Amino acid sequence: MAQAEAGRVVLMSIHPRYARAILEGRKTVEFRKRPLAPDVTHVVIYSTAPDRAVLGFFTIAGQTTATPSALWGEFHDCGVIDEHDFRTYYAGKNRATGIRVGTATRLRRPLSLPSDLGLARPPQSFQYLPRRSFAKVLGAV
Repeated sequence: MAQAEAGRVVLMSIHPRYARAILEGRKTVEFRKRPLAPDVTHVVIYSTAPDRAVLGFFTIAGQTTATPSALWGEFHDCGVIDEHDFRTYYAGKNRATGIRVGTATRLRRPLSLPSDLGLARPPQSFQYLPRRSFAKVLGAV
């Protein structure tokens, strides 16, 4: 299944509003300040407070890095963010990345970082996830 096809996997902290929108198929681009390595194939979604849980994951359909204005022009209709918040997020930055969401998968039940995945704390932005941890995520599908 997805594990056999997986390259590197990242655990990404995402605000609950955006995490849910990705899993519902309404958000098809995740905006970030820098791109992921090209060999990253899956993003595990850690929904930040108040959820504080892993809710699912998605495959990466590609990444686009450009100026914030160009990225907004291309993806404003699929990022589930208003222009003011987008501009605030990229204030002072001359590069922006849109990670295109491939297939999104919601877990049967949320996973806890410490008790289910053995991770002490969530990443500030993202961190690479060990294969054994991703196998536990896949087991919760």
